[in-house]
Amino acid sequence: MRKILITGANRGIGLELTRQFLAHGDFVIATCRQPVKAAELHILAETFADQLMIQQLDVTNDDSVAVAKTAVSHKIKSLDIIINNAGILYGDETFTNFDPKKMQHTFDVNVVGTMRVVTQFIELLRLGNSAKIINISSQLGSLIENERDTGHYSYNSSKAALNMVTRKLVYDTKEDNITVISMHPGWVQTDMGGASATLQTPESAQGIMDVMSRLTLADSGKFYVYSGEEHPW
Repeated sequence: MRKILITGANRGIGLELTRQFLAHGDFVIATCRQPVKAAELHILAETFADQLMIQQLDVTNDDSVAVAKTAVSHKIKSLDIIINNAGILYGDETFTNFDPKKMQHTFDVNVVGTMRVVTQFIELLRLGNSAKIINISSQLGSLIENERDTGHYSYNSSKAALNMVTRKLVYDTKEDNITVISMHPGWVQTDMGGASATLQTPESAQGIMDVMSRLTLADSGKFYVYSGEEHPW
């Protein structure tokens, strides 16, 4: 039974990953900012009571992440996978209405939040089996893919920064045999992706899981697409 921590697990891709990992017999620590409002997680808990831990965790709050780490450490002694899925997108952002506070918040969630989680939970991950860190990124964080794109300054920049975090983590986790990758989950029909997106969450989540199942240390530092191919930086 793998032990997997997922941030932003109350909806969208995070919720679907939680659902599918539970169905595979894994133990999931499903984290989100407001568990009391995470109705679908509590429904899952009715079926998977012995496999699911619902934990409050706000990736923008140092104390929240530290408290979550303590709670998780009391429940389990090691982690096998961290999926940094929590993210935010201000979809109406353009050059003309740029708001510095929105960019700061976006980076706090999408980039700094990932580092908060990894640095707090790394000790548990070091004790895991074939441990992995999966950073949910986006093709919008690719420099090549954005040569003609406009808008979304905060989101795209934050995902490019997250990709750099992935690359840097490789060198700080190498001796612990931890595999670290960035993952483009596809354009998915979620609150963030919108109704026009081309993928449903089950297809994206299954693809992410398939890629994860094939990862080795030789893949650490790569940028993958949910469908299995490598994505250009």
